Amino acid sequence: MKLVTLTDSEIMMTLTALACLLTGAFLVGRLFEKMQAPKVVGEIIGGMLFGGTFLQAVVPGLMEGIFNSYSEEGKVLNIFYQLGLSFLMFSSGYNTKIDLQKKNSTIFLSLFIGSTIIPMIAGLAFVKGFAPYFIGEANSYVAFLLVFIIGIAITSIPVISKIFFDMGIIHTRFANVVLTASTLQDLCLWILLNTAIDIALSEELNLGSMCVVIFLTLALFLIIHFIGAKLEKVDIHISNSSFMQLCFISLFVIVAALSYLRINIMYSAFLTGYIIRSITNKDKNAEEKVKCITDFSFSFFVPIYFALVGIQLNLLHNFSLVRFAVFFLIAFVLEWIGTVLLLLMTTKLKKKVIWNFGITMNARGGPGIVLATVAYNYGIINVEFFTVLILTTMLSSLLAGYWLRGQQKKDETIFDSLEEGECA
Repeated sequence: MKLVTLTDSEIMMTLTALACLLTGAFLVGRLFEKMQAPKVVGEIIGGMLFGGTFLQAVVPGLMEGIFNSYSEEGKVLNIFYQLGLSFLMFSSGYNTKIDLQKKNSTIFLSLFIGSTIIPMIAGLAFVKGFAPYFIGEANSYVAFLLVFIIGIAITSIPVISKIFFDMGIIHTRFANVVLTASTLQDLCLWILLNTAIDIALSEELNLGSMCVVIFLTLALFLIIHFIGAKLEKVDIHISNSSFMQLCFISLFVIVAALSYLRINIMYSAFLTGYIIRSITNKDKNAEEKVKCITDFSFSFFVPIYFALVGIQLNLLHNFSLVRFAVFFLIAFVLEWIGTVLLLLMTTKLKKKVIWNFGITMNARGGPGIVLATVAYNYGIINVEFFTVLILTTMLSSLLAGYWLRGQQKKDETIFDSLEEGECA
């Protein structure tokens, strides 16, 4: 086998493009951190600086020379894009914990149903109105419908976790309930997204095929969860020198193998992280080893992924501010109303605590971005809906972060106890 390499000039321009993306993501990401806003939003805006909204519109020749200097540069950058997505989902899978405590059961079930099932069902009423403007080149109405209702209901585990860590409330019952509900919510939505992708690729609605994909996607998680529960009792230790290599091998092998079962990269990477967590649960050093992988990934691959998301956004063309505002209000209000109404009906929590749940479950963060990019890559949605979903994710995450910090300033104990009856 003889490798076909890039020329020195092409390599130089590729490295220049990566340097620009990393610089933009780093600088704006740090700025947003200082503003106590989600870093991911800043990294996307850092990528937007080089896109059609900013520099591409001002100095198109310069930007074309950097990001489109040779015919295959887009494909080369897409490799980093896919690796960023894979490591992001690997990290999400590794940090997924389902902690169903009996004392939280009523609140948890109400939160899950209220923030997922109710807004998705209510969102069906708006699909036809948006489809002519948002449907992608795959022209699959059913796939678009699934993505549309997912976009309304999705919640971000990484962004919410980061906000909870920064506020010092990660170990409270409020945080436990939110993260557990979000984990199962995202699992359901990943299943639906995987189904939407299969429908878009098959170019027809085949109920038998769709049921197979849903069954496989759910069965894989249940099998892995069952095996993981058994392995938690086994003391498995992997040497430091081999651990990270085995993680990389597992990630790439599982992603490649599951692709034959029509399971996409995103969900396969998520499952890999979950498997690694289950296998190494007894190894006290495993978390530190995985942290080395995530630290490197979140310093290089993941910021490039978010920056490349941003560079595709063009608010000057193919974008309607009115349609964005309407979709954002529908998505935010439906998830908030579904969550608040069900908690009011089934619990005796204080109204301000219930409102906090409603706002928190609206933070779409990383999963919202993954939804937009994956659906856009498969032609399920067009560039305008891609932009709308990204902006909805950014704005909802900002609102959730600032709202929760504002509530904590008013009452430092508001997240400490959720005992029903005492909060009536």
